[in-house]
Amino acid sequence: MTTNEIAQKLISYCREGKWEEAQKELYADNVVSIEAEDSPLFDKVTTGLPAIIQKGKTFDSIVEEFYSLTVSEPLVAGAAFSMTMTMDVKLKGQDRETMSELCVYEVKDGKVVSEQFYP
Repeated sequence: MTTNEIAQKLISYCREGKWEEAQKELYADNVVSIEAEDSPLFDKVTTGLPAIIQKGKTFDSIVEEFYSLTVSEPLVAGAAFSMTMTMDVKLKGQDRETMSELCVYEVKDGKVVSEQFYP
């Protein structure tokens, strides 16, 4: 798959909230996920597909109420693409909030090899 094809598929999965399906199909086994330096929820770096799938399950487990999700169209350049994702959520024990981030992905050999999130 090309970078653009992967971007379009990932965005489609994200818009449907199908995180794990997207990861299993589109991510490399040795994928790396990088969070913002001050992320209150996750380690700065998570490595490997199983760990990233677990990270998604952990996030889902702390969401008390999910109100909306907006995912932009991708911006593709060479072997990389980005999109913005905005979630209106209530996490357990917290007030309702809108979380917005820039998501940047790198593709190699037809799979996502890294993802990085910028709040």
